[in-house]
Amino acid sequence: MLKPKYIRESEVIMTEMVLPNDTNTLNNLMGGRLLHWMDICAAISAQRHSGHIVVTASVDNVSFSQPINLGSIVTMKACVTRAFNTSMEVFIEVTAEDIPKGKKIETNRAFYTFVAMDNEGKPVRIPEIVAETTTEKELYQSALRRRQLRLVLANRMDPQEASELKSLFSV
Repeated sequence: MLKPKYIRESEVIMTEMVLPNDTNTLNNLMGGRLLHWMDICAAISAQRHSGHIVVTASVDNVSFSQPINLGSIVTMKACVTRAFNTSMEVFIEVTAEDIPKGKKIETNRAFYTFVAMDNEGKPVRIPEIVAETTTEKELYQSALRRRQLRLVLANRMDPQEASELKSLFSV
């Protein structure tokens, strides 16, 4: 039996500076570069929780709400929101800071799913997550709905079996 872990134990904060090589022709951070950084940050969180090598299984709905300018400081904060048998959901928030102007904005949020692997590349069981704060409990509870939606959209679950999703529409 694996000992459960607290969400805060998986928290990772990663910071990068947007340099010229990271930007497009408008001097904004390229979306692909940001996704790369987010994947690394979220993977570290998943590894920290599972204690194993992890692989990215999915990324949900990354929206680019604000451009991130050349010279900005990008901070990514990730934590595991729920652990299943061998997979886990990681929530990541991104902020951009213009230090000289004293401005900080939230630019992105996403949910990543990772699967923990052993040294032979086979999925391995991971510890459960313990949610403590109100926000952690909300993320934990809603993670099952997001998981069922991912599985239905990937044709890996029959929509009729998605009880958490169906409960949203039942009276």
